[in-house]
Order: sequence, then C-alpha cells, then structure tokens
Amino acid sequence: MKLFKQLLLATSLLVTAVAPGMAADADPDPDTLKVALLPDENASELIKRNQPLKDYLETTLKKKVELIVTTDYSSMIEAMRFGRIDLAYFGPLSYVMAKSKSDIEPFAAMVIDGVPTYRSILIANVDAGIDSYADIKGKKMAYGDRASTSSHLIPKTVLLEEGGIEAETDYEQHFVGSHDAVAVNVANGNADAGGLSEVIFKYVVERELIDPAKVKVLGYSKPFPQYPWAMRSNLNDDLKAKIKDAFINLDDEEVLKNFKAEGFAPITDHDYDVIRDMGKLLNLDFSKM
Repeated sequence: MKLFKQLLLATSLLVTAVAPGMAADADPDPDTLKVALLPDENASELIKRNQPLKDYLETTLKKKVELIVTTDYSSMIEAMRFGRIDLAYFGPLSYVMAKSKSDIEPFAAMVIDGVPTYRSILIANVDAGIDSYADIKGKKMAYGDRASTSSHLIPKTVLLEEGGIEAETDYEQHFVGSHDAVAVNVANGNADAGGLSEVIFKYVVERELIDPAKVKVLGYSKPFPQYPWAMRSNLNDDLKAKIKDAFINLDDEEVLKNFKAEGFAPITDHDYDVIRDMGKLLNLDFSKM
C-alpha cells in the first residue's frame, strides 16, 4: 500500500484540478500547427533531430509547423488541455492523464519490429552489487519523469510484482527527468539502478552517450502499447483526417529513423485501457491527478 500512496501522491502533484474541455475555443483550423514532442530526452537534440518531421508535415499538410518541447510531462498535459498545442507525442501514462482532462484523441503509434508495442528495461551499475531486482533493496533507483510510463510507472510496478520491493520503503527513488538521464546516472554511479524505455536505452548505447561496460541489464517488462500521437478533437474533421493519413502513410526513411520506427499504425483510446487497468491496480484515479 505504501507504493500505491507514493504513486498517487507523486502523480497528483503534476497537475491542478481544472475542468476538462478548456481548449474548446482553440482554432479548429490553425495556420500554424503546434506539434509537441515528448520531453524524454534533451530538448535541443529533440528539435534538431525532428526537423525532417517538421519538413514532412509542412509539405504534406500545407501548413506551417512549430515543434515544441515542454519542460516536463505535466507542462505538456496542461498545454494540450488549454489548446496551446494541436497534436502531441505522448507516453501512454501521460496520454491517459491528458485524456482524462482534455478532449483529445490518439490516432497513430510507432511500429517497431513489426508491432506497435514496447518494453521497459531495468538496468544497474556493474559495480553496485545488483544481480536481481531484490538486490535493489537499500540502493538508489533512478526514474525519469514522474508521469513517464516506461521510466517510472512500469519499472516501479515490475519491482513490486516481481521483486517484492517498494519505493522509499525498500530503496531510494530519484527522478532525473528523462530516459537518457537515467542511463547516464546509472553508468556514472550516481544511481545504482534505473528504469527506462528499451528503445531509448539502445539509442543511448549506440550513440555512445554511456559506456555499456558500466551497465548491466537486470530484466524487461512485458509489452505495452506504443507511445501515441494524439490531437485536439476540436480540430476540423478534414484536418484531422489529413493529419492521421500523414502519419499512417509516412514512409520517409529519415523521419522514421529519428523515431527509431518502421512506420506508424492506427491506434484508438481503447488500446490504452491496459494503462488504466494498471492505475486501478495501484489505486490511481487519473481524473483527479
């Protein structure tokens, strides 16, 4: 129960109670589309790397596109709720939280290795004396953002269900903001272990942002639905259809390379019921966070 209370407290601090539907007056057909990228890596790097996406969307949709990276997940949720962004790349948990407060709809998710799912990975510093989840007892565990699915909610649940250990009771938890920061902190020994997206971990290793010899893999979570792209429901129908088609039909290798994806597949809100079920398991009410 302590884990449940910790998660409820952590996520309840992310957003204040505001009535849903606050973006009702937002322009249904804006001249410039404001596209938010998930703030799970360095902001300047994300903007630079996704310039091909910006170019592709401007050419395909015949509109100007502004790429945005908010300071954190909660800022992104608020921006969508108030209509300050038009479409956004969410994590599953941050999408569910945003959906509970805003009139938005998911429309596409990445396809990697032929499926629109992904896993979290749990890692440890090789010198930390950790060979199993149970060994994290008494150690320092790094997570990304409090509203991150694969760098907080999933690995924390894995440690509880498979390792039988709870945050703060059995180990120290530290939030370092982003997935790549988790890997760096573990590799540098600032944290003994950490949890993050498997895809981002591979990217960090490939880019040599960490020394892989300093990190060991403890295990993986089960598959979960991929990060969704979602848009304001009050965009006009023609624009929504064009946006969805632009992603589903996207075959630009440079754009896809930056997402580490093979393509995008259609997705619906019901695909994220598994996240809601996890929230029920942890006694979380997303609509009150």
